[in-house]
Amino acid sequence: MLYTNVCKHCHKVFKSKIRTLCCKECRNLDEDQLDDIVKYLKQYPNSNALQISEELGIHPFEIIKFMEEGWLGESKGEFSRLPD
Repeated sequence: MLYTNVCKHCHKVFKSKIRTLCCKECRNLDEDQLDDIVKYLKQYPNSNALQISEELGIHPFEIIKFMEEGWLGESKGEFSRLPD
């Protein structure tokens, strides 16, 4: 059985044996972005998608997609105001 997929980067429609969000041509881009994000998070572990986006130039929605796809973990935290 072949699945019809749409690449999240180039929006090309393609068929594959598994469901996937990235075509073969864009897989390197995905891997490079993920490597950069993981490297950044090792250095700055409490960063959010906007901070990562600003530093690496990767759109925040791409970072969130990696989280939704299970490539990045998510932690729940809270912000508190520091005293003046």
